Amino acid sequence: MKLSNFGFDLPAELLAEYPSENRDESRLMVLNRKDETIEHKQFKDLIDYFDEDDVMILNNTKVFPARLYGNKEKTGARIEVFLLRELNEEQRLWDVLVDPARKIRIGNKLYFGDDESLVAEVIDNTTSRGRTLRFLYDGSYKEFRIKLNELGQTPLPKYIKREVEPEDEERYQTIFAKNEGAVAAPTAGLHFSKHLLKRLEIKGINFAEVTLHVGLGTFNPVEVEDLSKHKMDSEEIKIGPEAVDIINTGIKNRKRVCAVGTTAMRTIESAVSSSGMLNEMEGWTNKFIFPPYDFSIANCMVTNFHTPKSTLLMMISAFAGHDFVMHAYQEAIKEKYKFYSYGDAMLII
Repeated sequence: MKLSNFGFDLPAELLAEYPSENRDESRLMVLNRKDETIEHKQFKDLIDYFDEDDVMILNNTKVFPARLYGNKEKTGARIEVFLLRELNEEQRLWDVLVDPARKIRIGNKLYFGDDESLVAEVIDNTTSRGRTLRFLYDGSYKEFRIKLNELGQTPLPKYIKREVEPEDEERYQTIFAKNEGAVAAPTAGLHFSKHLLKRLEIKGINFAEVTLHVGLGTFNPVEVEDLSKHKMDSEEIKIGPEAVDIINTGIKNRKRVCAVGTTAMRTIESAVSSSGMLNEMEGWTNKFIFPPYDFSIANCMVTNFHTPKSTLLMMISAFAGHDFVMHAYQEAIKEKYKFYSYGDAMLII
Protein backbone atom coordinates (compact mmCIF):
# COMPACT_ATOMS: atom_id res chain seq x y z
CA MET A 1 0.00 0.00 0.00
CA LYS A 2 1.29 3.42 -0.95
CA LEU A 3 0.31 6.97 0.01
CA SER A 4 -1.36 7.56 -3.35
CA ASN A 5 -3.81 4.70 -2.64
CA PHE A 6 -5.51 6.93 -0.04
CA GLY A 7 -6.27 10.03 -2.04
CA PHE A 8 -9.79 11.18 -2.91
CA ASP A 9 -11.49 14.44 -3.85
CA LEU A 10 -13.50 15.92 -1.00
CA PRO A 11 -15.91 18.77 -1.80
CA ALA A 12 -15.28 21.75 0.49
CA GLU A 13 -18.95 21.97 1.49
CA LEU A 14 -18.68 18.57 3.22
CA LEU A 15 -16.26 19.90 5.86
CA ALA A 16 -18.25 20.19 9.08
CA GLU A 17 -17.86 23.68 10.59
CA TYR A 18 -20.42 22.95 13.31
CA PRO A 19 -21.53 19.76 15.10
CA SER A 20 -25.02 18.27 15.03
CA GLU A 21 -27.43 20.09 17.33
CA ASN A 22 -27.72 16.95 19.45
CA ARG A 23 -24.60 14.81 19.84
CA ASP A 24 -26.25 11.48 19.05
CA GLU A 25 -28.20 12.72 16.03
CA SER A 26 -25.31 12.94 13.60
CA ARG A 27 -25.53 10.49 10.73
CA LEU A 28 -24.03 7.01 11.06
CA MET A 29 -22.79 4.86 8.20
CA VAL A 30 -22.61 1.18 9.22
CA LEU A 31 -20.07 -0.98 7.39
CA ASN A 32 -20.44 -4.75 7.67
CA ARG A 33 -17.02 -6.20 6.87
CA LYS A 34 -18.20 -9.77 6.34
CA ASP A 35 -20.96 -8.98 3.85
CA GLU A 36 -19.43 -5.72 2.57
CA THR A 37 -22.80 -4.01 2.98
CA ILE A 38 -23.52 -0.40 3.93
CA GLU A 39 -26.44 0.95 5.99
CA HIS A 40 -27.39 4.57 6.66
CA LYS A 41 -28.52 5.30 10.23
CA GLN A 42 -28.45 7.92 12.97
CA PHE A 43 -25.75 7.69 15.63
CA LYS A 44 -28.24 6.83 18.38
CA ASP A 45 -29.09 3.66 16.38
CA LEU A 46 -25.64 2.38 17.41
CA ILE A 47 -27.30 0.66 20.37
CA ASP A 48 -29.02 -1.80 18.01
CA TYR A 49 -25.67 -3.37 17.09
CA PHE A 50 -24.61 -4.25 20.64
CA ASP A 51 -25.73 -6.83 23.20
CA GLU A 52 -25.26 -7.47 26.90
CA ASP A 53 -21.60 -7.83 27.98
CA ASP A 54 -20.24 -6.36 24.76
CA VAL A 55 -17.40 -3.90 25.43
CA MET A 56 -16.85 -0.30 24.32
CA ILE A 57 -13.37 1.16 24.73
CA LEU A 58 -13.42 4.95 25.34
CA ASN A 59 -10.50 7.37 25.25
CA ASN A 60 -11.05 9.58 28.32
CA THR A 61 -8.44 12.22 27.44
CA LYS A 62 -9.49 15.83 27.97
CA VAL A 63 -8.66 18.70 25.61
CA PHE A 64 -6.99 21.71 27.21
CA PRO A 65 -7.18 25.23 25.72
CA ALA A 66 -3.91 24.84 23.83
CA ARG A 67 -4.02 27.85 21.48
CA LEU A 68 -2.59 31.13 22.83
CA TYR A 69 -2.08 34.49 21.16
CA GLY A 70 0.78 36.70 22.29
CA ASN A 71 2.90 39.61 21.15
CA LYS A 72 6.57 39.62 20.37
CA GLU A 73 8.76 41.98 22.40
CA LYS A 74 9.79 45.25 20.73
CA THR A 75 7.87 44.74 17.46
CA GLY A 76 4.54 43.81 19.09
CA ALA A 77 3.88 41.32 16.24
CA ARG A 78 0.93 39.00 16.98
CA ILE A 79 2.14 35.41 17.37
CA GLU A 80 0.05 32.25 17.68
CA VAL A 81 1.45 29.68 20.11
CA PHE A 82 0.05 26.16 20.07
CA LEU A 83 0.96 24.21 23.23
CA LEU A 84 1.95 20.63 22.40
CA ARG A 85 3.34 19.09 25.55
CA GLU A 86 4.75 20.02 28.91
CA LEU A 87 8.41 19.02 29.19
CA ASN A 88 9.21 20.09 32.74
CA GLU A 89 6.66 21.18 35.36
CA GLU A 90 9.19 22.82 37.68
CA GLN A 91 10.92 24.87 34.96
CA ARG A 92 7.64 25.44 33.06
CA LEU A 93 9.14 24.21 29.80
CA TRP A 94 6.80 23.42 26.90
CA ASP A 95 7.13 22.15 23.35
CA VAL A 96 5.02 24.43 21.13
CA LEU A 97 4.33 25.38 17.54
CA VAL A 98 4.56 29.05 16.62
CA ASP A 99 3.07 30.95 13.70
CA PRO A 100 4.52 32.86 11.89
CA ALA A 101 7.63 30.85 12.77
CA ARG A 102 10.10 32.90 10.71
CA LYS A 103 9.80 35.76 13.23
CA ILE A 104 10.54 33.68 16.32
CA ARG A 105 14.15 32.99 17.26
CA ILE A 106 15.99 31.72 20.32
CA GLY A 107 16.12 34.46 22.94
CA ASN A 108 12.91 36.19 21.84
CA LYS A 109 10.31 36.96 24.48
CA LEU A 110 6.55 36.70 23.98
CA TYR A 111 3.96 38.50 26.13
CA PHE A 112 0.44 37.16 26.79
CA GLY A 113 -2.69 38.79 28.16
CA ASP A 114 -3.74 42.45 28.21
CA ASP A 115 -1.69 42.97 31.36
CA GLU A 116 1.26 40.94 29.99
CA SER A 117 1.18 38.90 33.20
CA LEU A 118 2.48 35.82 31.40
CA VAL A 119 5.79 35.91 29.54
CA ALA A 120 7.59 33.16 27.60
CA GLU A 121 11.19 33.00 26.44
CA VAL A 122 12.20 30.95 23.38
CA ILE A 123 15.05 28.65 24.44
CA ASP A 124 15.28 26.16 21.55
CA ASN A 125 14.25 25.41 17.96
CA THR A 126 12.86 21.88 17.54
CA THR A 127 11.44 21.87 13.98
CA SER A 128 10.69 24.49 11.32
CA ARG A 129 7.64 25.61 13.34
CA GLY A 130 8.50 23.98 16.65
CA ARG A 131 10.02 25.80 19.59
CA THR A 132 10.71 25.13 23.26
CA LEU A 133 9.41 27.89 25.54
CA ARG A 134 10.15 28.65 29.17
CA PHE A 135 7.17 30.39 30.75
CA LEU A 136 7.87 33.10 33.31
CA TYR A 137 5.06 33.70 35.80
CA ASP A 138 4.96 35.08 39.34
CA GLY A 139 2.87 32.48 41.10
CA SER A 140 2.58 28.80 42.02
CA TYR A 141 2.39 26.04 39.41
CA LYS A 142 -1.35 25.72 40.05
CA GLU A 143 -1.82 29.47 39.48
CA PHE A 144 0.30 29.22 36.32
CA ARG A 145 -1.95 26.46 34.90
CA ILE A 146 -5.05 28.49 35.77
CA LYS A 147 -3.52 31.43 33.89
CA LEU A 148 -2.82 29.22 30.84
CA ASN A 149 -6.46 28.07 30.88
CA GLU A 150 -7.68 31.67 31.14
CA LEU A 151 -5.61 32.86 28.20
CA GLY A 152 -5.94 29.75 26.02
CA GLN A 153 -8.60 29.01 23.40
CA THR A 154 -10.24 25.72 22.45
CA PRO A 155 -7.90 24.32 19.78
CA LEU A 156 -10.37 23.79 16.94
CA PRO A 157 -8.75 22.23 13.85
CA LYS A 158 -7.27 24.67 11.33
CA TYR A 159 -9.73 23.70 8.56
CA ILE A 160 -12.58 25.22 10.63
CA LYS A 161 -12.23 28.76 9.34
CA ARG A 162 -14.66 30.48 11.71
CA GLU A 163 -13.73 32.04 15.04
CA VAL A 164 -13.94 29.92 18.18
CA GLU A 165 -17.34 30.33 19.85
CA PRO A 166 -18.21 29.84 23.56
CA GLU A 167 -20.15 26.65 22.77
CA ASP A 168 -17.00 25.04 21.35
CA GLU A 169 -15.47 24.75 24.81
CA GLU A 170 -18.16 22.24 25.79
CA ARG A 171 -18.87 20.67 22.39
CA TYR A 172 -15.23 19.99 21.45
CA GLN A 173 -14.95 17.69 24.47
CA THR A 174 -16.35 14.20 24.94
CA ILE A 175 -18.79 13.80 27.81
CA PHE A 176 -16.46 11.19 29.36
CA ALA A 177 -13.33 13.41 29.20
CA LYS A 178 -11.36 13.23 32.47
CA ASN A 179 -7.58 13.29 32.06
CA GLU A 180 -6.38 16.62 30.71
CA GLY A 181 -3.58 16.51 28.17
CA ALA A 182 -4.90 16.42 24.59
CA VAL A 183 -4.48 19.16 21.98
CA ALA A 184 -7.40 17.76 19.97
CA ALA A 185 -10.52 15.79 20.87
CA PRO A 186 -10.81 12.06 20.17
CA THR A 187 -13.61 12.92 17.78
CA ALA A 188 -15.44 9.58 17.48
CA GLY A 189 -16.39 10.05 21.14
CA LEU A 190 -18.03 13.44 20.46
CA HIS A 191 -21.14 11.65 19.15
CA PHE A 192 -22.03 10.05 22.50
CA SER A 193 -24.68 11.85 24.56
CA LYS A 194 -25.36 11.19 28.24
CA HIS A 195 -28.71 9.72 27.25
CA LEU A 196 -27.14 7.27 24.75
CA LEU A 197 -24.45 6.21 27.25
CA LYS A 198 -27.15 5.54 29.85
CA ARG A 199 -29.20 3.47 27.35
CA LEU A 200 -26.09 1.43 26.48
CA GLU A 201 -25.36 0.91 30.17
CA ILE A 202 -28.93 -0.25 30.83
CA LYS A 203 -28.58 -2.72 27.94
CA GLY A 204 -25.55 -4.21 29.71
CA ILE A 205 -22.70 -2.81 27.65
CA ASN A 206 -19.41 -2.62 29.57
CA PHE A 207 -17.24 0.49 29.21
CA ALA A 208 -13.46 0.36 29.45
CA GLU A 209 -11.63 3.69 29.68
CA VAL A 210 -8.11 4.15 28.36
CA THR A 211 -6.13 7.35 27.79
CA LEU A 212 -4.23 8.60 24.76
CA HIS A 213 -3.39 12.30 24.90
CA VAL A 214 -3.95 13.29 21.29
CA GLY A 215 -0.96 15.22 19.97
CA LEU A 216 0.34 16.09 16.55
CA GLY A 217 1.28 12.47 15.84
CA THR A 218 -2.33 11.75 14.98
CA PHE A 219 -2.52 14.57 12.44
CA ASN A 220 0.94 15.05 10.99
CA PRO A 221 0.75 14.53 7.22
CA VAL A 222 2.34 11.51 5.57
CA GLU A 223 4.94 12.84 3.15
CA VAL A 224 6.47 9.59 1.87
CA GLU A 225 4.95 7.36 -0.80
CA ASP A 226 6.30 4.26 0.96
CA LEU A 227 4.16 4.08 4.13
CA SER A 228 6.69 1.91 5.97
CA LYS A 229 9.02 4.94 6.05
CA HIS A 230 6.53 7.26 7.83
CA LYS A 231 7.36 7.96 11.49
CA MET A 232 4.59 8.89 13.92
CA ASP A 233 5.24 11.40 16.71
CA SER A 234 4.90 9.77 20.13
CA GLU A 235 1.76 10.31 22.19
CA GLU A 236 1.26 9.52 25.87
CA ILE A 237 -0.98 6.58 26.78
CA LYS A 238 -2.29 4.87 29.90
CA ILE A 239 -4.14 1.55 30.24
CA GLY A 240 -5.08 0.63 33.81
CA PRO A 241 -5.97 -2.74 35.38
CA GLU A 242 -9.74 -2.18 35.35
CA ALA A 243 -9.80 -1.55 31.57
CA VAL A 244 -7.55 -4.59 30.99
CA ASP A 245 -9.90 -6.82 32.98
CA ILE A 246 -13.06 -5.61 31.18
CA ILE A 247 -11.51 -5.89 27.70
CA ASN A 248 -9.83 -9.28 28.21
CA THR A 249 -13.05 -10.71 29.65
CA GLY A 250 -14.85 -9.52 26.50
CA ILE A 251 -12.24 -11.18 24.29
CA LYS A 252 -12.39 -14.49 26.21
CA ASN A 253 -16.19 -14.52 26.02
CA ARG A 254 -16.10 -13.75 22.26
CA LYS A 255 -18.08 -10.56 22.72
CA ARG A 256 -18.10 -7.51 20.49
CA VAL A 257 -15.13 -5.41 21.61
CA CYS A 258 -15.46 -1.97 20.07
CA ALA A 259 -12.73 0.66 19.93
CA VAL A 260 -14.37 4.10 19.96
CA GLY A 261 -12.02 6.05 17.72
CA THR A 262 -8.66 5.57 16.09
CA THR A 263 -6.91 6.82 19.25
CA ALA A 264 -8.52 4.09 21.38
CA MET A 265 -7.51 1.54 18.72
CA ARG A 266 -3.89 2.74 18.66
CA THR A 267 -3.76 2.64 22.45
CA ILE A 268 -4.86 -0.97 22.79
CA GLU A 269 -2.80 -2.17 19.83
CA SER A 270 0.26 -0.69 21.56
CA ALA A 271 -0.12 -3.04 24.53
CA VAL A 272 -0.85 -6.51 23.15
CA SER A 273 0.54 -9.58 24.95
CA SER A 274 2.10 -12.54 23.12
CA SER A 275 -1.17 -14.43 23.64
CA GLY A 276 -3.24 -11.68 21.96
CA MET A 277 -4.64 -10.20 25.16
CA LEU A 278 -4.33 -6.65 26.50
CA ASN A 279 -1.59 -5.59 28.94
CA GLU A 280 -1.51 -2.67 31.36
CA MET A 281 0.69 0.14 30.09
CA GLU A 282 1.79 3.63 31.00
CA GLY A 283 4.14 5.38 28.60
CA TRP A 284 4.33 6.53 25.01
CA THR A 285 3.30 5.10 21.68
CA ASN A 286 4.29 5.97 18.12
CA LYS A 287 2.40 3.03 16.62
CA PHE A 288 1.41 3.55 12.98
CA ILE A 289 -1.25 1.15 11.64
CA PHE A 290 -1.66 0.75 7.89
CA PRO A 291 -2.62 -2.14 5.57
CA PRO A 292 -1.92 -5.00 5.85
CA TYR A 293 -2.27 -5.30 9.64
CA ASP A 294 -3.67 -7.97 11.96
CA PHE A 295 -5.70 -6.45 14.80
CA SER A 296 -5.49 -8.30 18.13
CA ILE A 297 -7.99 -6.74 20.52
CA ALA A 298 -11.01 -4.99 18.96
CA ASN A 299 -13.35 -6.62 16.43
CA CYS A 300 -15.44 -3.49 15.87
CA MET A 301 -14.81 0.26 15.78
CA VAL A 302 -16.51 3.65 15.71
CA THR A 303 -14.76 6.40 13.77
CA ASN A 304 -15.32 9.66 11.92
CA PHE A 305 -14.73 10.41 8.24
CA HIS A 306 -11.10 11.39 7.77
CA THR A 307 -8.90 13.47 5.50
CA PRO A 308 -7.43 12.09 2.29
CA LYS A 309 -4.00 10.47 2.77
CA SER A 310 -4.24 10.64 6.59
CA THR A 311 -2.90 8.04 9.01
CA LEU A 312 -6.47 7.74 10.34
CA LEU A 313 -7.85 6.71 6.94
CA MET A 314 -4.99 4.20 6.63
CA MET A 315 -5.90 2.62 9.95
CA ILE A 316 -9.57 2.11 9.12
CA SER A 317 -8.55 0.74 5.70
CA ALA A 318 -6.43 -1.83 7.51
CA PHE A 319 -9.45 -2.69 9.69
CA ALA A 320 -12.24 -2.86 7.11
CA GLY A 321 -10.33 -3.50 3.88
CA HIS A 322 -8.94 -0.79 1.61
CA ASP A 323 -11.27 -1.22 -1.36
CA PHE A 324 -14.38 -1.45 0.84
CA VAL A 325 -13.44 1.70 2.78
CA MET A 326 -12.69 3.73 -0.34
CA HIS A 327 -16.02 2.58 -1.82
CA ALA A 328 -17.76 3.63 1.42
CA TYR A 329 -16.09 7.05 1.27
CA GLN A 330 -17.36 7.62 -2.27
CA GLU A 331 -20.83 6.64 -1.04
CA ALA A 332 -20.45 9.10 1.87
CA ILE A 333 -19.56 11.91 -0.53
CA LYS A 334 -22.52 11.05 -2.77
CA GLU A 335 -24.86 10.98 0.25
CA LYS A 336 -23.36 14.24 1.58
CA TYR A 337 -22.04 12.93 4.88
CA LYS A 338 -20.06 15.54 6.82
CA PHE A 339 -16.33 14.98 7.32
CA TYR A 340 -13.74 15.56 10.07
CA SER A 341 -13.97 16.53 13.74
CA TYR A 342 -17.55 17.84 13.85
CA GLY A 343 -18.68 15.52 11.07
CA ASP A 344 -20.68 12.30 10.90
CA ALA A 345 -19.66 8.86 12.14
CA MET A 346 -18.99 5.37 10.85
CA LEU A 347 -19.48 2.05 12.66
CA ILE A 348 -17.40 -0.85 11.33
CA ILE A 349 -18.56 -4.30 12.45
